[in-house]
Amino acid sequence: MTKLETLQEELIELYNNNSGNLTAHDIPFIHEYRNAALESFKRLGIPTRKNESYKYTNLEPYLTGSEYGYELAPLNFEVNLDDLFHCDIPELATHIALVLNDFFYSHNRPVNLPEGVILCSLAEAATKYPDIFKKHFGKYADINQDSMAALSTMFAQDGVFLYIPENVVIETPIQIINVGYSLKNLRITRRNLIVAESGSQASLLFCDHTLCAKSFITNSLTEIYLGPNANIDFNRLQNENSNSSQISNIFIHQKEYSSFSGNTLSLHGGLIRNNTFVKLDGEGASNTLNGLFLADGTQHMATFTNVHHAKPHCTSNQLIKGIINDAATGAFNGKIYVDKYAQKTQAYQRNNNILLSDQAKMNTKPQLEIYNDDVKCSHGATVGQLDIDALFYIRSRGIGYDEAKHLLMYAFANEVISTIKLEVLRERIIEMVDKRLRGELSVCANCNISQKN
Repeated sequence: MTKLETLQEELIELYNNNSGNLTAHDIPFIHEYRNAALESFKRLGIPTRKNESYKYTNLEPYLTGSEYGYELAPLNFEVNLDDLFHCDIPELATHIALVLNDFFYSHNRPVNLPEGVILCSLAEAATKYPDIFKKHFGKYADINQDSMAALSTMFAQDGVFLYIPENVVIETPIQIINVGYSLKNLRITRRNLIVAESGSQASLLFCDHTLCAKSFITNSLTEIYLGPNANIDFNRLQNENSNSSQISNIFIHQKEYSSFSGNTLSLHGGLIRNNTFVKLDGEGASNTLNGLFLADGTQHMATFTNVHHAKPHCTSNQLIKGIINDAATGAFNGKIYVDKYAQKTQAYQRNNNILLSDQAKMNTKPQLEIYNDDVKCSHGATVGQLDIDALFYIRSRGIGYDEAKHLLMYAFANEVISTIKLEVLRERIIEMVDKRLRGELSVCANCNISQKN
């Protein structure tokens, strides 16, 4: 029996032994959904490299290297949010909510949101807003095909619920800060549900942090629904310690003429695996996925995308870039799937990577699967080193080798950074990436986290 098979049995046993606590506050359909997820996880197991989607990501050394605890209840203490974090960008006011380990922080400050908007704990939403919850929860994540989504469904008790009514525009960005903090190594499971009804608009910022040097394994799942003509700008910053592993699954379901723009910046973490599943299920929908990852040491950063064009006249764009140094590794596995009914599709996918050392390694696999002739689609990937001629040109202007190298790396990264729509956030991200490229672990400049002794 392999280590992952042993871990699978341990997790199933953990669920069975604690199912009473896990399901104590479940409404009936969630209880049934958990049981279905359990059966899927038993059948699928933890992904190995034999799984085509995980061919270039070996989870075993990250998931089985240490003993991990599990929280069945929220931490019973109160923190001063102003002490825990503060925004050092005065121009960028945000509605802030904290998720501490597995649970939505019960003492979050009330926020002044437009009428009808709901921002609360996922567990609270299940009982207080059952009609909305039942309509969307579990409808977009495929627990029958993705075992990590099934595992998340088994153990998730809480997370963020955001509901935006029809034609409501949230002018101020909403910032969700996910914090890992524990005196022991910890498994964290978070589940989020975001519903943007017809004609609504919002800008979201998710920040992932660890406040201590303990090892965390985070398995998060986020479902996002965009109704007709809805518009969501989604930004994510991943900046955790090197002992941490994160597997993130995001399922996006879009109706006609909706628009989703996503930027993911992975600045630090031992293992980061970002899985994004998109279904363009309405005519004229558009989706943009941009990503930048910076890896060094022995870090592994992987991106998996699956964009399904199900209806005509939809557009999708993917741009994922990586800068890899030392003995770090990266992976990109992306697919554009065009349904036979999805005529006039425009879909583009690009993955570009720079290797800064002889030991650095990148595996990339862009894919097209097209069942309609009336489309415009392209995909491509590059893996290489810094341009020697460009480096020589910069040095000929009196700039030292290290600074010239840094300028080229920044220029490479800026194609993704420039797509961030929030100007003040974009400026702070520039500073963060600049520090990271110089080998510094920068704290999130948008929510400067600090811990009081």
